[in-house]
Order: sequence, then structure tokens, then C-alpha cells
Amino acid sequence: MEKDNLIQKKSFDFALEIISLYKELKNQKEFIISKQVFRSATSIGANVEEALAGQSRKDFIHEMTIASKEARETRYWLNLLKESELVEINVDEQLKEINKIIGILIKIVKTSSTS
Repeated sequence: MEKDNLIQKKSFDFALEIISLYKELKNQKEFIISKQVFRSATSIGANVEEALAGQSRKDFIHEMTIASKEARETRYWLNLLKESELVEINVDEQLKEINKIIGILIKIVKTSSTS
């Protein structure tokens, strides 16, 4: 993994954080939303990796856009966990981080689309 690629590092580190959250959620017997947040959150980094291996600018933008959509879905599930009070886990830090990731992805897509 490249050291200087911010979104690559952030999305990977976030996925690791979500894996830990997933384990906590399962311990509290929350199985449905935990799988949803796990899938969408780990897909962010996977799509970033696909974008970095893109064969064209169009391919790169497409994959980064998908990563952005996955990030927004992740934010949805995290907000649902927070507001529903299904579990006694604070997800404020994960929400802060996903908002940062969304911001970075939006900038990447906009910059790549106009260049």
C-alpha cells in the first residue's frame, strides 16, 4: 500500500475499525445492521483499490464514485445504529471518520472530472 495515498490509507484503516465494531455488534446480538455496515464500509477501500488500478480516467472516476456511494451508505447504517439505540455502542467516532472519507472522495471525483 502506498504511504502517500491518503484515501487508500484512510479507507483501509476505517475498514479495520469497522471490523472491530462488527465484532462488538455481534456480541450485543445485533446481526442485521452489523452485516450491512460491515459490507458497505469494507467496500469503500475495495473500490478505492479498483480505482487506483483503473485502466482510464473514466474507470478511475467510476470506481471512486462507487466508493463514495458505499461511504454514504455506511454513514446511513451508522446513523441508524446511533439513532435506533439498538445497541449500547457509541459510533460518533466512526461517523466523524466516515464524513472525512466522504469529503475526500467527493473532492477526488470533482477534481478528476474537471481535469
